[in-house]
Amino acid sequence: MTRLVYDETFEGLLTAIFQVYEERLQQVTIIPETDLQPDFFSEDVTVYTDTGKADRVWRGLKPFSLLRQMIYKAYLREASGAENTILEAVRYVLKTKNEKDYGHPAILQLANWTKEVGREKHRMEAFVRFKRAQDDTYIAVIEPDFNVLPLIAKHFKSRYADQVFMIYDLKRNYGIYYDLQKVDFINLDSERLKNLDAITHEEEKCYDVMWQDYFKSTGIKSRVNKKLHLRHVPKRYWKYLNEKNPY
Repeated sequence: MTRLVYDETFEGLLTAIFQVYEERLQQVTIIPETDLQPDFFSEDVTVYTDTGKADRVWRGLKPFSLLRQMIYKAYLREASGAENTILEAVRYVLKTKNEKDYGHPAILQLANWTKEVGREKHRMEAFVRFKRAQDDTYIAVIEPDFNVLPLIAKHFKSRYADQVFMIYDLKRNYGIYYDLQKVDFINLDSERLKNLDAITHEEEKCYDVMWQDYFKSTGIKSRVNKKLHLRHVPKRYWKYLNEKNPY
């Protein structure tokens, strides 16, 4: 058994898939370097990320747009062993040319992961709340279940095209920053962002109080349906909402 150890980047994963085909490996598994455990019965091979090889794999899968979408979202799902499910699906589709065979376990698993990531993406787009910082940058912090930040960047760039903003994933310690021209991925000191009050503009704090008062005053107690409310706004998202659990 050969174990291909990659750097956990998407390009690294595609490079590993390229290596499987280039070396015609049959008994192979792909694992992230952080999950590497000693195994005396396997040969560990380090995969050196090569954007050229990664691009060749991605271009080779171009006829299968659905598969490419599922592969990327399965990667963002961060599920244990997802790399090998992806490899199995790639092998099957390239052999059969059928990317919609949900009777195949790997294809079905990718489809399920794709749905889960899609739901998380839509919830983040709905529940992200910005706070105006002292330098007039609008900041939001999130900790989504899955790595959906690359998927929501386009939505917020389009929606807030006239505002400088940053959305930071505290769980994965990286974020996106929009400077009115383009969106960049950034890394910051996440500890400072855990307490937004320290860098929040004074006027923003007043708006928070006004919004919370409005939310309370418009609520009709006799029509409260907690079960339905939790279905549409799960409790794990309340920490993002000013009216529920303001920072």
